[in-house]
Amino acid sequence: MIKLHHLNRSRSLRILWLLEEIGQPYDFITHMRDEKTNLAPPELLELHPLGKSPMIEMDGDVVIESGAITEVLCAKYAPAMIPDAGTPAHIRHLEAMHFAEGSAMTPVLLNLYVGRLGEAGAPLHPRITEQLDSHFAYMESIIQPSGHFVLDDLSAADIMLSFPAQIAMRLRSAETYPKLAAFVKMIEARPAYQRAVEKGGV
Repeated sequence: MIKLHHLNRSRSLRILWLLEEIGQPYDFITHMRDEKTNLAPPELLELHPLGKSPMIEMDGDVVIESGAITEVLCAKYAPAMIPDAGTPAHIRHLEAMHFAEGSAMTPVLLNLYVGRLGEAGAPLHPRITEQLDSHFAYMESIIQPSGHFVLDDLSAADIMLSFPAQIAMRLRSAETYPKLAAFVKMIEARPAYQRAVEKGGV
C-alpha cells in the first residue's frame, strides 16, 4: 500500500492527483498547516528530518521531493507517462521535471516572500517580475500541439508543471498565456484531478 502524507494548501496536491490517475490503491494522511505561521505541523518531522510534504511511504521507503515521487510512482505503475530513455522526448521530460521545481518555483517563491516585506521589498520586484514573465513565457513556448508539455497525452511532466502553470494563471491573464490557460483548464477538468481536489482540497 502506498501512503501519502498530504499537506493542505501545498504542492502535494499534484501527488494526490497522480495517485488518482494511476489507479493504484493508496492511503493518505492530511496534515494541516499552522494557521498563524502557515508552516507544516511538527509531526512530519517524526517521519523525515526536513518535515515537509509531499512525502510517500512505499515498499518500506520514505520518499520526499515531488519530482522524485512522481518519477518513482510513474516508473512502477504508469511507465507510459515517462518517455523512453534515449529519445528526444526523454530529454525534454528530464528538463521539464527539473525546471518545475528548480527554475520555475524560484521567482514564484521570491514573489511570495518578498511581497510580505512591503516597501522594503520594492527594489526586488522588477527583477522578480522579469523572471516570472521569462519563466511563464518559456512554459508557454514548450507546450506541444497536443496541449501537453512533452507527450501527446498526460505525462509526468504535466503533473509537475501543473502547479507553476496554475500560478501563472493566478498572476497573469489567459490572454497573455493562452496555451497555459488551455492546459490548466484541461487538467482541472480531468476526473482524477477533481477527485484529488475533493479529497485533499487546494
